[in-house]
Amino acid sequence: MTLSTAQWHQRYQQQAQWTHDLRCYIYDRVDLSRAKKILDVGCGTGALEVELSQLSTGEIYALDIEPQHIIFASQFAPAAIYTLGDGLRLPYPAASFDITLCHFFLLWVRNAGQVLDEFSRVTRPGGYVLALAEPDYGGRIDYPPELSALGSWQCEALRNQGASPFIGRQLGQLFSIAGLTEIEVGVLGAQWHKNASEEELDLEWQVIRSDLAHKPDFITQSEKLYAIDKTSRQSHFRILYVPTFYAFGKLK
Repeated sequence: MTLSTAQWHQRYQQQAQWTHDLRCYIYDRVDLSRAKKILDVGCGTGALEVELSQLSTGEIYALDIEPQHIIFASQFAPAAIYTLGDGLRLPYPAASFDITLCHFFLLWVRNAGQVLDEFSRVTRPGGYVLALAEPDYGGRIDYPPELSALGSWQCEALRNQGASPFIGRQLGQLFSIAGLTEIEVGVLGAQWHKNASEEELDLEWQVIRSDLAHKPDFITQSEKLYAIDKTSRQSHFRILYVPTFYAFGKLK
């Protein structure tokens, strides 16, 4: 099963909801409202572009490697300036931006160190580089125990897709190597104060089924695991926690 662009957009919006309060904290720390030029690398379908254009009067630039994402984003959040491109070779001059940021992006790149070098290159001295959210599947918690296999299976699936499932814990080191200063690293907490809606559960399982479509053990157990997940959420004892790290730093 492959997700459509519209389904990925739903997923990106869901992730943006998870990290909203954390982003507000980071934006305040780096004084984003005063930035004149902001770059969002790996913008996907534009999940952050509406927010950024509301919080800053500056120019918002956004880059992604997927043409369909760029087309969708330019229609969903047309205020930004979109570019089709690769985070490993950003098509911008040095010292172009006050803030360069990403959200659930470094997980997917081949060489996060090279990408952060590019972030530093295109950010002006005194500007900031932000990794707003990067997961670390090595610390994933699934409860009840019957669902614990999902974490190891998804970690394996991410590796098979070329992702770095332990990227979260590496952010501080990567930011330091990239020459950033005044670095802050942290991890997003979690609260389970309400049940997930049917829509949220279905979206989560669309991603799971997409990731594990070729895993025989999952295929034979998927309906059983889905039922356990759904029932445990309804009973308020489902725990799904993937530590999600952030980091930001300043250019000298």
